[in-house]
Amino acid sequence: MATRLVQINMKARDDAALGRFWAQALGWGVDSEGPGVTNLEPVGFAYPDPVAVCIDIVARPEPKTVKNRVHLDLATTSPAHQAELVQRLLDLGARPADVGQGEVPWTVLADPEGNEFCVLEPREVYRDTGPVAAVVVDCADPREMARFWDGAMDWTLHEVADDFASMRSARGVGPYLEFIRTPDPKVGWNRVHLDVRPYRGDDPAAEEARLRALGATDPGIDQSGIPWTVLADPEGNEFCLLAPA
Repeated sequence: MATRLVQINMKARDDAALGRFWAQALGWGVDSEGPGVTNLEPVGFAYPDPVAVCIDIVARPEPKTVKNRVHLDLATTSPAHQAELVQRLLDLGARPADVGQGEVPWTVLADPEGNEFCVLEPREVYRDTGPVAAVVVDCADPREMARFWDGAMDWTLHEVADDFASMRSARGVGPYLEFIRTPDPKVGWNRVHLDVRPYRGDDPAAEEARLRALGATDPGIDQSGIPWTVLADPEGNEFCLLAPA
């Protein structure tokens, strides 16, 4: 058994408006599965497929108050493309963001609801990822996070070090999942989190038990009204275990 990363879940005060921003930013299609939920995926995409990690934007009234521990890095193909993309995103409603990055070759922006993301300078490693180069998770211990997520998913580890770890679908397509050491502690619920899904035919209860054996914990919320399972990784980051598909 194994899971795979299929989407990120992003909270928003206005899911439809934020969905329009990200659809235009990525060149993706936008859909809705009901009031308060906006889904984004590439046009013509057959879900689930590792060529893309989709985005679910869910309406929540709470305002954003701290830096997100999960963010997107966007890929570019040339300095001119990076400059053009940054300007286009600013025109769409993004704004410059300062997260203490100092002088770096990438550009840090925030979307219209304040969610931080990066527009990277051209990097060979991301040449074939599509518009999203990586889903990035801040953490205290990249090695431990790599251990857990390597066991949780059937993705392939590409690099593991004290300050950085990365993994990608075993098919060698789509964005990377990266863990970067940061000094900031986790505060409150993550407004952006990972959603993983087992394969068709897998036993959800057995998969939950397997993840718990790897180090997943109970986040301590009432889950009686939802059809999926919410767990937390070894550093307390919430994630959802969706139904097999």
